[in-house]
Amino acid sequence: MNKPLPLFLGILSITIFACLGCGGYDNYGNGHERESDILKRPLFTTINDSIRQYPRDASLYLRRAMLLSRNDAHEIANRDYEKSWELNASKETALQLAANLAIIGKAAERLNLLQDCIQKFPMAPEFKRLMGEAYIEAGKSKMALVLYDSLLKKDSLDFEAWYEKGLLLEQLHDTVLAIVSLKKAFALQPMNTYALELAHMYAETSNPMALEICEEVISKDASRELIDPFFIKGIYYANTQQYKLAIAQFDSCIRRDWKFTDAYIEKGIAFFKQKNYDEALSTFQMAATVSNTNPDAYYWIGRCYEASNKKEEAKIYYERAAALDKNFTEAKDALRRVRG
Repeated sequence: MNKPLPLFLGILSITIFACLGCGGYDNYGNGHERESDILKRPLFTTINDSIRQYPRDASLYLRRAMLLSRNDAHEIANRDYEKSWELNASKETALQLAANLAIIGKAAERLNLLQDCIQKFPMAPEFKRLMGEAYIEAGKSKMALVLYDSLLKKDSLDFEAWYEKGLLLEQLHDTVLAIVSLKKAFALQPMNTYALELAHMYAETSNPMALEICEEVISKDASRELIDPFFIKGIYYANTQQYKLAIAQFDSCIRRDWKFTDAYIEKGIAFFKQKNYDEALSTFQMAATVSNTNPDAYYWIGRCYEASNKKEEAKIYYERAAALDKNFTEAKDALRRVRG
């Protein structure tokens, strides 16, 4: 199973906007009781009164939308974001609306909004970067690359564009160019996020530069809370078949966060590759205890049983893995294998 390494305007009817102008959603009728209940909470009393008094004030709708968002009422908030945008098409409102549209899954509307914003705010690069994200979400990777390249042609020091381009190239499995982009981002802005992403790419390609970057990050971690650099070092050692060193790094992750499931999984795989199936099984069982909905844990438990020629036990765990992730091809293949 592959592990994951991460915005749009819908126009509502005039009737709904009219209701918004009256300060709430109480007149929506059947199907909107929940919205009505939320907006009747004391938390919203003052802002509702202000909107009733000043129904053309865009800032009031934006304030209420942000308050609704903080209370996880994103669908209701979206109407206020849109009303604020209709009354005053400001950059701030557009960014809030774009983020909310992403949360509620309105991809087409987000794309439309961002296209509009690129025209309205040509000097604001963040809309192009968000458009890149939207293209990626829509499966339009080539369009996203073109957009990032246009940003970098205009400003070669745009470290955020370099970073986003690097992540996209990583997703497209263009490792060489991904590293080039991430190195550029890190050189321009040496923050931990960029450092660790670059180190991860080096680790996946068995490049010892991964260790150097991780050690530098660890040396600056005064709070001693970071986990990622140890995990990345573990990946490097595992990829270079230095399994004892890899296990030591994954143990460091677990000591800092015993709920870090991926560390158990990778530690178990290191045992498995050494054919130490008992230790591997124990580690994967711990991963399943820490996160009982993690399909990788059950898949690897199955692998351990299969390697020990216990096919009936293996079948049970492959079935669990496949049930938890319908797209888990390896689990389905393994299930067919043990069924014969």
